[in-house]
Amino acid sequence: MIKIIFHLLNIIFVFLYVYPGSLLGFLIYKDFSKQPQLTSDFFTLSSNHVYAFLLLSILGLISYFKSLKKIILYLISISIILESLHLFIPNRSFQFSDLFGNIVGVLVPIFILIVFNFWRKNEFI
Repeated sequence: MIKIIFHLLNIIFVFLYVYPGSLLGFLIYKDFSKQPQLTSDFFTLSSNHVYAFLLLSILGLISYFKSLKKIILYLISISIILESLHLFIPNRSFQFSDLFGNIVGVLVPIFILIVFNFWRKNEFI
């Protein structure tokens, strides 16, 4: 079930990222140019992007735990590629704060997984 949710979320992300305008802004504000903001940004990181890729990464790491290297490579790649597409999509803009938010959203669950695995291995020594 988690794999299905992960794949659905991937499809939704790709659609939202490549659509020339903000579909969420249209649904909430009736304005394609407005982007809903869940919380204020973290320093130079887009909080929305951190939350989105945090969720995607957690689901991906759980779904493909046995193929850890592949899923980590996929998650990092998709976070960079989707934001880079904004260089070419009309009415969208590439922003480093969004890119860094994507990457942090991917790296935090990976870091937590590494710490958890390290702690679990050393717990019984």
